[in-house]
Amino acid sequence: MTSRMLWAEKRLRAFCSVTVVAALSLSAATPAAAQEGPSLIRDTEIEEILHRDADPLFEAAGLDSKTVRILLVGDKSLNAFATQGLMMGLNTGLILQTETPNQLKGVIAHETGHLAGGHPIRSAEMMRAGLKPMILTMGLGVLAALAGAPDAGAVLLGNASYFGTLGALGYSRDQESRADQAAAGFLEATGQSGRGLVEFFDNFRYQEVFDQARRFAYFRSHPLSSERIETLRSRVERQSHYDAVDSPADLAEHQIMRAKLEGFLNPQVALMKYKENDNSFPARYARSIAYYQMKEPDRALKLIEGLLVDNADNPYLWELKGQILFEFNRVEQAEEPQRRSVALKPDAPLLRINLGQTLINQKEPAKVEEGVRELKRALRNDSDNAVTWRLLAQAYDKQGKDGDARLATAEQYFSMGAPQEARVFAMRARELLTKDTPEWRRATDIVLASRPSNQDLKDLAKEGATQSVFRR
Repeated sequence: MTSRMLWAEKRLRAFCSVTVVAALSLSAATPAAAQEGPSLIRDTEIEEILHRDADPLFEAAGLDSKTVRILLVGDKSLNAFATQGLMMGLNTGLILQTETPNQLKGVIAHETGHLAGGHPIRSAEMMRAGLKPMILTMGLGVLAALAGAPDAGAVLLGNASYFGTLGALGYSRDQESRADQAAAGFLEATGQSGRGLVEFFDNFRYQEVFDQARRFAYFRSHPLSSERIETLRSRVERQSHYDAVDSPADLAEHQIMRAKLEGFLNPQVALMKYKENDNSFPARYARSIAYYQMKEPDRALKLIEGLLVDNADNPYLWELKGQILFEFNRVEQAEEPQRRSVALKPDAPLLRINLGQTLINQKEPAKVEEGVRELKRALRNDSDNAVTWRLLAQAYDKQGKDGDARLATAEQYFSMGAPQEARVFAMRARELLTKDTPEWRRATDIVLASRPSNQDLKDLAKEGATQSVFRR
């Protein structure tokens, strides 16, 4: 970002204190960084797998699957939660601990039981143990390259609508039992076995004897007992689908998801787990990601090229190839694979954001303009994505569109739940934008929705602009 926007950047330094690299290198986070709280991971491939697992269970529970958000939380601890606003969180640590898709579906079914049952949330506990917003990431790492940008200090701290005060949810034993029984019913209704949920609980039965401080977070908030496990086992063993098994497709997707997470979050572990002589797709996928994370792009790209020979229609391989090329300063080379990923999956906003980011980082004005169009298209399906707004601000600044750049930055902070910063940029945008244009009105709306000062309101009143027509 040029010096023209530094006037407000300086006053936001304290607010923007977390670096991108610290958020993305979760396995290497220092104790101090770890205390900042987990991160929310966005990845189209993993989100789709999770929704394929979860959506039938949501529908069986009478929930509209389109309205339930699954949050993938980048935290190695074993935990999951369901909270107000129809949001369900799954820690990466929990996913990596599940041995089969049926076990993961069992946990999802249990959390769905809490959602469908409207079990109360102990707000005081959530305030004390809530997730601290950190950073919204794309594609498990695509934003790492932004750490080398001149304005790397202006990092996104997360989306308030996703995080808020999520945290340790405390449920009573009665609520746990009800969620177990509901889960068994949802699994049966969708033709799936409840065996996996019992197996998952059985694997951690030993947690019952630990004192509260030594238990996994999941079993602190979801009290486990032998009696609870046996009651659930008795129920699911009598169900007609108890002997149902995971399909080959489900097993393959579960293996791919775990391999991808292991490669990104625990690259050294991944290289030990997925040996060089293992030529399966998940193993080669995990190794390619691990090499990329360990800054060996050529080894990673060689593996990806091999995978593309037999999987040329896989958009996520093209996404990964483009991501690696971009982050290792091969921006022009990154464009083609990212175009391929978007062509193969045009409705995925995260893939389109990757392409837009690559285009706006090229020199040709036509490329930058095309990148702006791609970012705007991504916003149609994901309008609260703070990362997209930040990239759009970068592109507008490159084009010399100062007012639009500041408006996009205001949108960025507004979507992050940072009203003071949103108001500062929106007020500046109004000074630079043509009065009564849609952009000027949008800047005004952000000011009015972002705790304006009395002086702000007086200034707006002079212009007759105090009546909000707030629209996205």
